[in-house]
Amino acid sequence: MIASLRGTCIDIAGSAVVIEVGGVGYAVTVTPAHALTMRHGSEVFVRTAMIVREDEHLLFGFESTDALQVFDLLRGVSGVGPKSAMGVLAHMDPAQIANAVAHEDDGAFRKVSGIGPKTAKLIIVALSGKLVAFEQAAVVAAARGTAAHPAAVDVVSALIGLGWREDAAQTAVDDAVANEPGAAAMGTQALLRAALGALRPAAAGR
Repeated sequence: MIASLRGTCIDIAGSAVVIEVGGVGYAVTVTPAHALTMRHGSEVFVRTAMIVREDEHLLFGFESTDALQVFDLLRGVSGVGPKSAMGVLAHMDPAQIANAVAHEDDGAFRKVSGIGPKTAKLIIVALSGKLVAFEQAAVVAAARGTAAHPAAVDVVSALIGLGWREDAAQTAVDDAVANEPGAAAMGTQALLRAALGALRPAAAGR
């Protein structure tokens, strides 16, 4: 079982990255926002879940133990495979998932490709009471305004990974959510582009 990897990122293509450890390249699937924090040739560390099937071995990578734990819980729900679980984590962070479950908001899960109404309701039922540890983080996120968009927390993390200060990243995301037409329907990558657009003029003015 491969529980984590620390090595050099040698390839990035969408949500697929290759991490070289001791001369061996490991193909790892991460969320799009997580991939955006990585740079070719840089050292990275990911916690991993290894899925073994008859015809393939798959590795999924995570920035935090919380994300890995939620991934494992989601995979335990009938009808939710590893790709769908990663899809959920691409749309919401663990705190937002906990918040959706606590408020029985199955609509938040129906937004994920491959998850229908029945599976969304099963996620609510199956995870009820299992995400208490993440609920406080959801309260904090809501207080900071990051719950205004399901991808906001991931985008702030991505911007910090790209070298921006946390306060600047948070402000840029808040501005993008408030001012961009159609912001509510944006995915992680679209919101990241909008936030970067807000940051660049500010940087140019310094």
